[in-house]
Amino acid sequence: MAMTLITDNSSDTTDLSSVDFTSGIDSTYKLYIFSFYDINPATDGSSFQFQVNAASQSGFNETMTTTYYLMRHEEDDSPAEWTMDASSDQIGSAYQTIAEGIGNGADESAAGYLYLFNPSDTTYIKHWWSRCNAYRLENMSVNVWVDGYFDVTAAIDEVSFKMSTGNFDGTVKMYGVS
Repeated sequence: MAMTLITDNSSDTTDLSSVDFTSGIDSTYKLYIFSFYDINPATDGSSFQFQVNAASQSGFNETMTTTYYLMRHEEDDSPAEWTMDASSDQIGSAYQTIAEGIGNGADESAAGYLYLFNPSDTTYIKHWWSRCNAYRLENMSVNVWVDGYFDVTAAIDEVSFKMSTGNFDGTVKMYGVS
């Protein structure tokens, strides 16, 4: 598996309202990986989210079905927890949370990746999954797994990342995998 960096926001990593990839997603690759790191929100407790556009669409509001799992471990070594969080699942068109409750301190941030499978195909729905780790505002490490699909057979050619509230600092990179 060879990864090719297509683009990133490394020239502008502070006080971002969103990072939008509006070009570069085409039939060249059947797998696109988005990696993100040092995601630090301006608003304490914000969640990092994503959404897509189908070709020739706007608004980042495609219908998706998702499932959301998380694992937590607090700094005070309270018992760790692994759970499915149905309140963070969706069947809808909102931005999907992929890292939750991120603290805004200098020692708090999130990092992870999102896999988008065969986005240029026009026969089948589009599957994706994400895995992130965040240092939450409550002094705990939270690992989040989210997977789902976009209920659209049109090609997907744009992806957007943003916080649930406020701006953020961080880097997001898009790779094609052959």
